[in-house]
Amino acid sequence: MCKKDLYRPNVAMIIVSNNYPEKKEIFIAERSDLTEIWQFPQGGIDEGEAVQEALFRELKEEIGTDKVKIVAEYPEWISYDFPEKIAKKMKPYKGQKQRYFLLKLKKSAKINLDTKHPEFISYKFVSVEDVLNHTAHFKKPVYKTVMKYFRKEGYL
Repeated sequence: MCKKDLYRPNVAMIIVSNNYPEKKEIFIAERSDLTEIWQFPQGGIDEGEAVQEALFRELKEEIGTDKVKIVAEYPEWISYDFPEKIAKKMKPYKGQKQRYFLLKLKKSAKINLDTKHPEFISYKFVSVEDVLNHTAHFKKPVYKTVMKYFRKEGYL
């Protein structure tokens, strides 16, 4: 397996409320397996699946709705390494390479975390400035990079 194959292809979502752009509040969810760990929804891209197909599938699987509008997309893949404890469970992958999307919830969207395989136990909307105060340490560099890009482009 070559080095690039060691990163699991993944799609990730920065979701803003339906009050956007007047109010820039970002959705974060608390993991069901690690309490007090909050993150953006994300998930693997299946073999042969297009990135946007994975995006909408993962939204339904993780937050119970795919009623969103794509506002913007981060222009390249971005990767991070798993902490050692997580890497052992995720073999053969040492991390994830991700495509990030900025999404706006539609007014008709109903978030439901009680999905077939619940990954989250709670969610909230926080300010752009507050996101990094809640999220896992190993994801912060990626979150910071992606949010900085969306800010620079005038989205956040």
